[in-house]
Amino acid sequence: MVRQSKKINGDFQKLLKERIDKANPRRTLTAEETKRLAKLEAIADKLKRGGNVQNRQLQTWLSQDEFAQVDVEWQEQLEIREELKDKPDELNATKIS
Repeated sequence: MVRQSKKINGDFQKLLKERIDKANPRRTLTAEETKRLAKLEAIADKLKRGGNVQNRQLQTWLSQDEFAQVDVEWQEQLEIREELKDKPDELNATKIS
């Protein structure tokens, strides 16, 4: 019974995917687009794992607008970090009683 349920579910998923693919045909990527996609996915994976990515690598694989957006978001992050460093005087003063 479980096997039949899985088979029906699998068939339904396959049918659903086929219908979606028919309704939303995707164009095939060019060789250059495929290469760019692979590089961007590798960069994203590295960032998700907590790794560092060099600016020149981002500049190479992102468009100018995308790179500018990354820079804006980085500046915002730096501002947030700076604000978090500014603690109220009550927290900065060490009381020894």
